[in-house]
Amino acid sequence: MGLLRWTDMRRRVRAFVDGRVVVDSTAPIQVWEPYRVVGCYAVPSADVIGPLEHHTPTVPPAQHPPILTPAHPFALHTAPGAAYDIVADGRTLAGAGFRVDDPDLADYVLLDWDAFDEWREEEQTVMGHAHDPYQRIDCLPTSRHVVVRIGDTVLAESRHPTLLLETHLPVRHYLPREDVRMDVLQRSDTVTVCAYKGQATYWSAIVGDEVIPDVAWTYTDPLHDAEPVRDLICFYDERVDLEVR
Repeated sequence: MGLLRWTDMRRRVRAFVDGRVVVDSTAPIQVWEPYRVVGCYAVPSADVIGPLEHHTPTVPPAQHPPILTPAHPFALHTAPGAAYDIVADGRTLAGAGFRVDDPDLADYVLLDWDAFDEWREEEQTVMGHAHDPYQRIDCLPTSRHVVVRIGDTVLAESRHPTLLLETHLPVRHYLPREDVRMDVLQRSDTVTVCAYKGQATYWSAIVGDEVIPDVAWTYTDPLHDAEPVRDLICFYDERVDLEVR
C-alpha cells in the first residue's frame, strides 16, 4: 500500500466534458498513488486534448489516513509531483491532471475522475471509478439454503440463491423475488453506483412498528458481469441475521 504502483490497461479510454472528448488514449495505464485502494487513469500527455496549465509542485503530506478511498479528494497526493489545470474547450478543470516525479511515468498525466462528465472504456460507459484490471466478479447459482431474519421475522428463504463473489469483498447472496417477503420491504430513495455491477436501488424493511433503512438492494439494469443477479434481492449481512446452510 505504501508504494507507487501502475499497470497497463490494454484498452482505449476516453473522457468527456460537455459531450466532447477531451482525453482519448489507446495507451492508458492505471496508477495507484501510495495508500490508494482505487487507482486512476493515466495517459500520455499527448492524449489530453487541450493544454496543461499552472504547474503546481506538490509534496506528500506528513500525515494522511492509512487508506485512501474514492471519498478522499484527488488533490490529496501521496507521491511527489506537480498538479496541472486542464483546459478543455474553454473550460478549466482545476487540478485535474497530475504528473508524478517518477522516471517510469515521466510522460503520463494522472487524471481526476470527478473532473470529467463521462468516462468510457472502448464504447462502454464506466461508472463510479476506473476499472481495476485485477478485480473480478463471479456469479454462481447454488442450492444452498439461505434464510434471512430480523429478530423473529423471516424476510426471505431460498434454496435457489446466486452467490456473488467479488475480489476483496464479502460473499453476497442474491435471492429470487419469489423467495423474498416483498410485503415487508419498502423502496428507499437511496441509490449507489458500483463500477463493476452498475446502479443499485435499495429497500428498507418494516418489521412491526420499526423501519430498518436500506437493508437490501437490487440491480435492475446491471453491467455485463453482474447480469446473472438482475432483479434479484440481496440483504446486508451486517443488518440482518443471515443463515446459510
